[in-house]
Amino acid sequence: MTQQEKDQLYRDYNKKIFYYIRGKGISEQDAEDMCANIFVKFYNSLDNFDPNKASPSTWLYRITQNTVIDFFRQRKHFAELNEEMVFIDQGFDDILNNETLTELAQALMKLDLRSRALVVLVYYDGKTIKEAAQQLDMSYSNSKIIMKKALSELKQFLG
Repeated sequence: MTQQEKDQLYRDYNKKIFYYIRGKGISEQDAEDMCANIFVKFYNSLDNFDPNKASPSTWLYRITQNTVIDFFRQRKHFAELNEEMVFIDQGFDDILNNETLTELAQALMKLDLRSRALVVLVYYDGKTIKEAAQQLDMSYSNSKIIMKKALSELKQFLG
């Protein structure tokens, strides 16, 4: 990839990535730092990039997602769900960002104990669905179904 192509990618995607990160509730300063790091990671990983398998925008988006996940894991906040969980409505993030912690706690209390435990383990403790399922002694596939239902119920309670 030429320097001119790299510069064009930066111009095309820097603001999009910045606003994506800001949409996750990350401060402006942290978002700027993360954008810079994302492009450094992208340029450093070009040797592994195969344009036949994905576009540069897809590669950048993946790096961005992983960077956001790492950011939240380091700060023990809510972690974005991985690609296995794409069935979850993205509008849920907006509800979490707009509701108070009290309302969220009240909504969580309306869930059954198992659903609540699963949501807390994944979103608060930063565990994967698989790890949470093992801890709660349930199958991975069942835990995904319970999580989807729990998030849907929370969305109803908070909506």
